[in-house]
Amino acid sequence: SFVRFMQMINHFSVSSRVDKDRSGAISDTELQQALSNGTWTPFNPVTVRSIISMFDREKKGGVNFNEFAGVWKYITDWQNIFRTYDRDNSGFIDKNELKQALTGFGYRLSDQFYNTLIEKFDRQKRGQVAFDDFIQCCIVLQRLTDVFRRYDTDQDGWIQVSYEQYLSMVFNVV
Repeated sequence: SFVRFMQMINHFSVSSRVDKDRSGAISDTELQQALSNGTWTPFNPVTVRSIISMFDREKKGGVNFNEFAGVWKYITDWQNIFRTYDRDNSGFIDKNELKQALTGFGYRLSDQFYNTLIEKFDRQKRGQVAFDDFIQCCIVLQRLTDVFRRYDTDQDGWIQVSYEQYLSMVFNVV
């Protein structure tokens, strides 16, 4: 369709501007330079690497044009989610907004754990989380949840693991 064609042209245009070295692949460095987290600080490099690794099907350390279309949609989707929960339009997600977002995603966590999440993902130490760090928080939480569920065979919210199993679980996420 014409709309799909125009979307492809737009992705190609954006992709061409992001691919600074004209290699045909967008590296994590190139993607980081192209992204804005709304704080005038560089986009979290860990978040960028996480996103690239999700879409880099050939495991070459970057994304091609087709993969970039998926990356761009992924980031745009997260941007829409972020804006939905940034109730005060501050450009940040505070603890209460984070709680609303994660509850909306189906997580049931203690108030104390939300403090832990803010402390972990607030790189600027302002008591709130920027867009890129919000994505990273959600990625890590989802990965940890996936690993936990593999061990929670009876789905009661409890697991029993050895120390090495625990280390393997964590190292598969970080």
